[in-house]
Amino acid sequence: MTPFEANPRAAEVEAFLARTPFAQKLGMRCDIRGDEMTAILPFSKKLIGNFTIKALHGGAISSFLELTAMAQVFLVTDLARPPKTINLTIDYLRQGHAKDLYARAHITKMGRRMASVRAEAWQEEKSKPVTALMAHFMVGGD
Repeated sequence: MTPFEANPRAAEVEAFLARTPFAQKLGMRCDIRGDEMTAILPFSKKLIGNFTIKALHGGAISSFLELTAMAQVFLVTDLARPPKTINLTIDYLRQGHAKDLYARAHITKMGRRMASVRAEAWQEEKSKPVTALMAHFMVGGD
């Protein structure tokens, strides 16, 4: 069974990322298995924010996490288009090294109008997140 067979929305999430210029600029891709998605941000020199210590740019990491959270909401709902961001909070927990970055988002509450989502990004160990996000998205009533 392919990921697209497991969740028919997987193809729509892939299409959303393909037509989002910033996701393409970052080089973001995702691995979807059922209703669970792991987002991947392959390392690229253009993502370095501090060349002295070879740290990933915080803006690239936070944008990656926001797109991951949006894609997760889109994946598990029947929305016609990706949700709109209401607000988000980013916690930078560790330095993002010059390596691939992975992320997963979890919907903590899905209402009729708003979704609350938590997401974490990590590099080598999922138990040691680099960055965490808490966000709210408009999912209805727009």
